[in-house]
Amino acid sequence: MTERSDPPPASDRSGRTSRTAPLCLVTGATGYIGGRLVPALLDAGYRVRCLARTPGKLRDHPWADRVDIVRGDVTDEASVRDAMRGADVAYYLVHALGTGPGFEGTDRRSAAVFARQARAAGVRRLVYLGGLTPVGVPEGRLSPHLRSRAEVGHILLASGVPTTVLRAAVILGSGSVSFEMLRYLTERLPLMITPRWLRTRIQPIAVRDVLRYLVGSAEMPPDVSRAFDIGGPDILTYRDLMVHYAAVAGLPRRLILPVPLLTLRLSGLWVGLVTPVPASIARPLADSLRHEVVCREHDIARYVPDPPGAPLGCDEALALALRRVREARVTTRWSSASVPGAPSDPLPTDPAWAGGSLYTDERERLVDTTPDQLWRVIEGVGGDNGWYSFPLAWAVRGWLDRLVGGVGLRRGRRDAARLRAGDSLDFWRVEEIQRGRLLRLRAEMRLPGLAWLEMYADRDERGRTRYRQRALFHPRGLLGHAYWWSVAPFHAAVFGGMARNITKAAEQATAATAPEAAR
Repeated sequence: MTERSDPPPASDRSGRTSRTAPLCLVTGATGYIGGRLVPALLDAGYRVRCLARTPGKLRDHPWADRVDIVRGDVTDEASVRDAMRGADVAYYLVHALGTGPGFEGTDRRSAAVFARQARAAGVRRLVYLGGLTPVGVPEGRLSPHLRSRAEVGHILLASGVPTTVLRAAVILGSGSVSFEMLRYLTERLPLMITPRWLRTRIQPIAVRDVLRYLVGSAEMPPDVSRAFDIGGPDILTYRDLMVHYAAVAGLPRRLILPVPLLTLRLSGLWVGLVTPVPASIARPLADSLRHEVVCREHDIARYVPDPPGAPLGCDEALALALRRVREARVTTRWSSASVPGAPSDPLPTDPAWAGGSLYTDERERLVDTTPDQLWRVIEGVGGDNGWYSFPLAWAVRGWLDRLVGGVGLRRGRRDAARLRAGDSLDFWRVEEIQRGRLLRLRAEMRLPGLAWLEMYADRDERGRTRYRQRALFHPRGLLGHAYWWSVAPFHAAVFGGMARNITKAAEQATAATAPEAAR
């Protein structure tokens, strides 16, 4: 993996390689769709370059050494210009949903930068995944989310570069935000008091069909520059979708009672409380569901023909997504992208923090096991495995975070056993992982400052296995200092308990495997 180099040769499933294969620039590669599109393009024989604000988040992806990675941001003209150099096709897969009331302006400026630089670089095609808009509704009356998606499409189509705009409604796939909302709402609430948008008709599409259309769009003729509606074969209400999910998942029939008085704001908060999706994202998505989103055409099939059995039907898409969740084979999740507004500052290396304060809580324990066994416990923290200390305190902290609009503790893990840089982990994100030695997490809960948690597995000077743990907090203003000292009395129970229980779990695992090893 490099931050700027000649792209590696492309290779398709047959093993052919070509240094003259078309080069595709992918933005949003750390996100849900982009993280799946990159390997799909590589398998189709394209070379790929990724534009990423934090290239390290792509380091542990299995395809990372097959792509060129450029550090940059779609709002920055210089980095976009550099990323566009030599590109044949450019995929725009970013949006500012959930960043606050100004997200439409951010989307508008980013799309304009992308369009200008694509034309200047001689890119032969732009591809954008937007949202399906309702028939007969003026764009000014759309939800801000759908309105912004539509505006970005118009900006790219007006760029002078042939552009494919794919417009999708609900995307069904393991780890997608739509699927996670549906899954948690249906599984957790056998009796649901629901908002009226559950009666809105939608046309969901399987994520594998979205990827097929995205890859196929790269080869559209140069005289094609337009928007296409994409959807699966089934048109149903969101309520019907919940009923279908319950049937596919083998759940008892759900009783669903729509309540017209449940406002869009309240329904967004309701979704945010019941599902792992934070209210800042749930609200605009719920707002969009008040519009009927059904495809008006299927012209995309003229240029990207549907193979037998495609597009997938609703039940097939749900069954496939659910199977991948149960088998722990979710390659990307909605939370793969950074949470809007979350801190992104790297861990400070200057001990004085340039004259500021840096509070620390450090723990160290010797462990009667090997570093490898200790590491397996460290890498398994969070999600269903928990945090090895004071579960009630962690749960309360998660609920408090959600009440103030944060991500809370329910994002869980992408994989139950292995982590990679950039993974979300409850209300943390993996900032650094040195496999077998260091796990560094950066806090994404709402805090008056920046926080990190580090866990080490190593040996001391006498060769004994040692566990080291360090919590760091850089306060922001007086409130930040007050926050640290208000929670400091609980550190012995929370962080001290974590150190004791992680090392105890590693020793117990070693003891459990010892009889088998002796046989």
